[in-house]
Amino acid sequence: MLARDETMAPVRTSRVDHALIAKMVARGARVLDVGCGDGALLQLLTETKDVDGRGIEVTRERVNACVARGLSVIQGDADRDLDKYPDKAFDYAILSLTIQATRRPKPVLENLLRIGRHAIVSFPNFGHWWIRSQLLVTGRMPTTANLPEPWYDSPDAHLCTIRDFVDLCGTIDARVEQKVAFNASGKQLGSWQPLFVHNMLGEKAVFLLTRD
Repeated sequence: MLARDETMAPVRTSRVDHALIAKMVARGARVLDVGCGDGALLQLLTETKDVDGRGIEVTRERVNACVARGLSVIQGDADRDLDKYPDKAFDYAILSLTIQATRRPKPVLENLLRIGRHAIVSFPNFGHWWIRSQLLVTGRMPTTANLPEPWYDSPDAHLCTIRDFVDLCGTIDARVEQKVAFNASGKQLGSWQPLFVHNMLGEKAVFLLTRD
């Protein structure tokens, strides 16, 4: 069984969620990064964890950027193409800041848990206190550093809160192995704190999931 390297030095990256994901991934693992963007996370995992990494990305320009980095990435859509992957083909199936942009988050998450022995998902938390206050005071969809686009120009189709995501995990019988909520500066909330605190103060979250 693959074991995560808890003693490794902190991962150097400007993305807090990427650093947290890297800590959750075992060295030498087989990894599928769904919605891999320009390949920054895949490259980080390759360099720090020596993973056998593959990626899928919907945008041709970003696929080209990944290939230019020497990464194994194909063009594909998380909503349509994950059904083509066999069961347990990877140790980890990762969806980093992408689930809120999918059209069908529930089937996508179920596919991640089918394809990978573990699924890792990060997402912005729509339950954060600043978002709530903007809705309350202005009556308009909020914009923040994590949600910068106006509602009519945003790729996000299914924004959710941390509590919503926990409920979804329960609906599909996914077991939460680890969850981390953090703010814009990267400060993590204590795992001992109750869910409502994470839901109120966490700007983003990363979940490590599996199915028994």
